[in-house]
Amino acid sequence: MAMKQLNTLLKYEQDKSDRCAEQLKIAENEYQQNITRLQGVSDYRLEYMKRLSQRAEQGLDSATYSHYHAFIAKLDQASEQVEIAMRQAKALAEQSKDLWLKQRQKVQAVELLRNKRLQKMSVTAQRAEQRMFDEIATQQFIRRKLG
Repeated sequence: MAMKQLNTLLKYEQDKSDRCAEQLKIAENEYQQNITRLQGVSDYRLEYMKRLSQRAEQGLDSATYSHYHAFIAKLDQASEQVEIAMRQAKALAEQSKDLWLKQRQKVQAVELLRNKRLQKMSVTAQRAEQRMFDEIATQQFIRRKLG
């Protein structure tokens, strides 16, 4: 494979790796946001339970108790929905990480191939240069011998 093709392939794979890294960043951010949401719902539920407890100490009628209980049930439902979203976001983040790691391996493989090609080209150039110097030395030797 020619160097130009290797350079093009390397750029393509690096761009693809950059896109994978960006997707990973987005997925991890979404996962962190869901963790924050879950903590917020849990904190709000705890605060609401404290209010219920305080109101119960002062005495509450059954309608108010039912209202508190229904709202707590809605918070529990919201918590379950956020947990589902969090698990999905975590799975997506893990999948994105796997794709990024595989893509990084491809980039490294192309880099290795490119470096080997550069090294081979360098050795070939050094040999050609050495042959040229040898030819010059031979020509000088012949001239000295003849002259």
